[in-house]
Amino acid sequence: MNTGFLTIYWRDMLRFFRFKTLLISSLVQPALWMAFFGIAMSANFNRLTSEIPPIPGVPSVDYLTYMAAGVIAMTTLFTSLFGGIVLLFDKNWGLMREIFASPLPRNHIIFGIALSGMTKTFIQAVIIMVFAIFLGAAFFAGFTTAETLLSLAGILLFVGVFSLGFLFLSAAISISLESPEGLQGIITLLTMPIFFASNALYPITAFPPVLQAISAVNPLTHLVSGIRYFTIGDNFQAIGIHYTATSMDIALSFLLLVLFAVLMFTLAMWRFSKATVT
Repeated sequence: MNTGFLTIYWRDMLRFFRFKTLLISSLVQPALWMAFFGIAMSANFNRLTSEIPPIPGVPSVDYLTYMAAGVIAMTTLFTSLFGGIVLLFDKNWGLMREIFASPLPRNHIIFGIALSGMTKTFIQAVIIMVFAIFLGAAFFAGFTTAETLLSLAGILLFVGVFSLGFLFLSAAISISLESPEGLQGIITLLTMPIFFASNALYPITAFPPVLQAISAVNPLTHLVSGIRYFTIGDNFQAIGIHYTATSMDIALSFLLLVLFAVLMFTLAMWRFSKATVT
């Protein structure tokens, strides 16, 4: 069995852990979001919604808890979109030419990069989740140990499928470009609408109809919904809004993320089949 993708995987993971600056910087930004923006906005939202009567029997969560799930998703998005940049460095250093000339199937390159990127998102998601709980996010409140473990598995499942989709997209873009600056420009252009046209920081019910339609097909919206379902529950009140979700809703969100990942893998395979490196 050809396991060449494991070579690509381990090489990228070793690079990730050896460059401590890259590892630390990938965690500092979301931590700062929660430590400053989250705590400050939580105080404001809690004050503004303090006069809204709670719904009997429905647990209330503060804005920090609500937003922390969005920060986990935000970090997954950023890490996944930048995951393909290693391909550009390999192209510039001449390594990609050697890989393309080897018997290694091109889909193994995609799988290796995708699996290493997914592993990074797992590490970051767990660390950020622990940091959020340390700051006061009410994750897994009232959950039993078994429910908490199942919820963690559900979160990682959603994070993993979501990250694969954007890692495949990042790989497709990277193999088509010649410079890291070009990739950074495209990623910057993509992240703003994907992030702000989602439910990561605020509810989408107040969006104009057009933005609500965009948010409904936005993969980040479905990731955030999944994370909130597993960390907070299927029935809660936050910033004055009552949120409910059924297992069918979450299953549909997961299937949409799977569909997105399959489409992005098809795109990546097509771009890699056309790619030439000189």
